[in-house]
Amino acid sequence: MKQRIMKNLLKYIIILVLAAGWFACNKEGNYPGSSIYPYLPIFDLRNVYQGKDVTLSKETMLGCDKITGVVISDHSGKNLPEGLLIMQDYRRLNLLRGIAIELGAAAADYVPGDSIVVELDGAVLTRKNGILQITGVTTTDITKVAANGSIPRVRVNSNLIINKPEDYESVMSVIVKGTFVPLPAPGDQFTGTHILNDGFGNLPLVTAAGATFASELLPAMSNYSVIVLRNEAGEPQLHMRTKADYEVFSASLELQSLIITGFLNDPTMDPASDGNYEYVQFKATKDINFATTPYSIVVSNNAGASTPIGVPAQGWATGGQRTYKFNIATGSVTKGEFFYVGGRFKTINGVNSTDISAAKWVTNYDYVAKAGEGFGSAKTNLMANSGNAFGIAVFEGTTVTAASTPVDVIFMGGGGSLYAAPASGYRISNNDWYDILNPLQPSVQQPFFRMGTNNLFLAYNAGDAGAFVMLGGEYSIPLRKWTQVRSQRNIFLTKTSVLTEIQSDSLSTKIVE
Repeated sequence: MKQRIMKNLLKYIIILVLAAGWFACNKEGNYPGSSIYPYLPIFDLRNVYQGKDVTLSKETMLGCDKITGVVISDHSGKNLPEGLLIMQDYRRLNLLRGIAIELGAAAADYVPGDSIVVELDGAVLTRKNGILQITGVTTTDITKVAANGSIPRVRVNSNLIINKPEDYESVMSVIVKGTFVPLPAPGDQFTGTHILNDGFGNLPLVTAAGATFASELLPAMSNYSVIVLRNEAGEPQLHMRTKADYEVFSASLELQSLIITGFLNDPTMDPASDGNYEYVQFKATKDINFATTPYSIVVSNNAGASTPIGVPAQGWATGGQRTYKFNIATGSVTKGEFFYVGGRFKTINGVNSTDISAAKWVTNYDYVAKAGEGFGSAKTNLMANSGNAFGIAVFEGTTVTAASTPVDVIFMGGGGSLYAAPASGYRISNNDWYDILNPLQPSVQQPFFRMGTNNLFLAYNAGDAGAFVMLGGEYSIPLRKWTQVRSQRNIFLTKTSVLTEIQSDSLSTKIVE
């Protein structure tokens, strides 16, 4: 019996091996009912080019001979390289990729949203004037299969384009909340090359002198729908197509007077708890006398047991175990100076650690023994160490209500009962991480954390690690905006750490004048 089973098993194995070899040898797919899919994704087509011209055929296109996608070029605005038809697709790994086709005057006959099929057998893939493109294509090689197709509005941060221009070349991208460096002078127009900043980096926005919108005045802040192209040096450049490709962002460019630059939420425990050892670090963007211009700091803690439970109906003013307020009504700070708000003890990393009372402390308050200044119950943990979100918000003045909008705000963690439609939760400010108006739909309000696009938050560190969370970025006073968004940099402190470790000008947020 066992021998018969082994013989049958061996027979099946031999049949499978022979079948696998037969399929593998039929590279042309010459078996009943088979055919190779004729459309090569643009992702794969771009990878065919390896620094020298390639004549396209089934052999060089992995058995394919066509591409298909949606047209994104629009020559009515006279701001794209003449004769280039530009299209994109999502056909590989759901990644958006684009390609340019040299077509001459006929390129203007195709408009955004046209779905086309392009025969490529015999065409040439080349890089010309810095742009990867296909030459040798005529209108007889192109079939229009549909019109008025949708083109996705994809937000792309400029650092991604800078770091990987090949991925974004000939792709439609939206640069959000773009401002120019330097700020436009009265009367400045689009014509020429202007440096555009979105908080993630700088890229040139190029407008031809003959563009239909060249004489339009540069806006203070706008969203820009652009096609990314490259110059002969391989550097990425942004090209709008028409006047409709910029949408003025109505959010006012108000100066953020106080900025959160770091905090210690979980000192090393040896042996005491965190109580009265937690603190928050700030910088000011102007000189402030708190006796005449008071501020307040509110910390929210959304652990599951914190009361009142549920979505905070009064937002930052909820009180109880959920939110705790400090007032800053005495002392003063100068522009760019580090200063601190925290518990009773002025040490760098909990009990028995370095005394940093020489730093600028505008408030050190016994939150273990005392209720908050206005609301909040006394507590041993001001900021959470793990789990649900906690937030830090800065307010001008000492009156905070559910309707108050912060000057600055940041969250660590994203879980818990934080927001409920239509209008309950923690309000955010217009800063580098959050937007009161939806960046891609500026007419849509989203004033709360966890509403719309406001979903960024910092990551918790391991418990009791003594991690000072440094927020490194760049804020421009003249531009009144973040020219480099804040990023989380964890400084793991010991009991003997010194103040300079958390006041590093090279790592912390820079204030640029």
